[in-house]
Amino acid sequence: MPDHDTYDQLISLLDTSCVDYRLIDHEPEGATEAVCALRGHPASEAAKCIVLRVKVDRRTTRHVLAVVPGDRRVDLDAVRALFAARYVGFSDAETAERLARSVPGTVLPFAFDPGLDLVADPDVVAQRRLYFNAARLDRSLVISGADYARLAQPRVERIASPA
Repeated sequence: MPDHDTYDQLISLLDTSCVDYRLIDHEPEGATEAVCALRGHPASEAAKCIVLRVKVDRRTTRHVLAVVPGDRRVDLDAVRALFAARYVGFSDAETAERLARSVPGTVLPFAFDPGLDLVADPDVVAQRRLYFNAARLDRSLVISGADYARLAQPRVERIASPA
């Protein structure tokens, strides 16, 4: 289902916004710890991106793209409190792929689908260098946290907890 369209959309956004970024080619890998080793940086500098299903009430379900440092995990209780929700859990793979427009392990910290709310932990946007897979298992990207925040415009909230 997803293809290089999401990658192309990301590169186009970066190029037209005139931000500094660097592409890193590597062996295909989507697991945070393993890809950080391939790229040669600590996991704390990676953006871990998780699509969540947020049930606000019996009739209302939202989907949230939660972005946390690679050495942390998403605090589901914090996300539930943010949205005053009854339930927060991980989205099923099919929905996550459709909304993120990429396969697991390649989810960008950008929400290109209007049905996806973007929330990033403050420790993500504070990074001098932020690494993430570029909607591909074999290519990553590094950008400053400040440029990421300016382009992606996430809701910045404390949503990470220790791994």
